[in-house]
Amino acid sequence: MAISIKSAREIELMRESCKLLADVFQNLEHAIKPGMSTKDIDVMGEKMIRAHGCIPNFLNYNGYPASICVSVNEEVVHGIPRADHILQEGDIVSLDAGLIYKGYHSDMARTFGVGEISKEAQDLIDRTKQSFFEGVKMAREGNHLYDISRAIDLYISQFGYGIVTDLVGHGIGTKLHEDPQIPNFAQRRRGPKLQSGMTLAVEPMINMGRSDVEWLDDDWTVVSEDGSLSAHYENTILITDGDPEILTLY
Repeated sequence: MAISIKSAREIELMRESCKLLADVFQNLEHAIKPGMSTKDIDVMGEKMIRAHGCIPNFLNYNGYPASICVSVNEEVVHGIPRADHILQEGDIVSLDAGLIYKGYHSDMARTFGVGEISKEAQDLIDRTKQSFFEGVKMAREGNHLYDISRAIDLYISQFGYGIVTDLVGHGIGTKLHEDPQIPNFAQRRRGPKLQSGMTLAVEPMINMGRSDVEWLDDDWTVVSEDGSLSAHYENTILITDGDPEILTLY
């Protein structure tokens, strides 16, 4: 496992890449409303990314046909935006996207409510978000990678939700996906030691029901097997010699 350690210059480029991506997400969050299509979100997001002089890194990545992954309700990740997929009051929608700034990637995901949503849906969104922050408490130099995984698992397990095990977080830098893989569930081993200069994308994906998922016929969209709601929360983070820096936070 070759985990890259970023130089001071690379870290500055990663910071800027992540700052620009966070701006895109903040604007998309304010734009989401009932009646818009998932394709509308993708078009808006791509325009914002390119307006920053950046490249959407999801577009055509391994053949993915859009710039923003837009996943609704039971769709866990990698939903393909469509003009005929209209958001309804009470839906929850997960956006996952990244951009390339001067050769450096950023990646983040959020789940938002569409209009008024149920308490159960809001709890799922809030707890998925909090699971990220529980994990990141362990993202300190000298700790081990899977300390993050264990902390996410410990927090989520109390609610009876299903932690998606087929999909994991990852390193990030000059490539969208770098070593290491970062599970969101406890591991038997502790994994590699965390070092200052590592940049990681930590991204719990949590189902309200069971953890099992399946892929739709489009070969991209991942859905909860039992049809339960799913939420996703991701940030690109930097390991430092002190507290971790969350680069995509807004």
